[in-house]
Amino acid sequence: MTNRMKPLCAACGDTFSAARRNAGYHLCMPCGEQQARRHKHTVVPMNKSNYMAVTDLALLTQLNPKRTTS
Repeated sequence: MTNRMKPLCAACGDTFSAARRNAGYHLCMPCGEQQARRHKHTVVPMNKSNYMAVTDLALLTQLNPKRTTS
């Protein structure tokens, strides 16, 4: 019988499932959810190009060719 310890969350120190660790996560579900909510971005399709991830609202407004200046 092997004595395998459950992985510890890097943020709070609680244990979480080994399947989650094997998937490449180092945080428990609540800490992972909290971290994911801090990162905000949107994906914008560019005309005749690829998609672009935008994290700055000012850049998003500059990408609109039909914007009106006021």
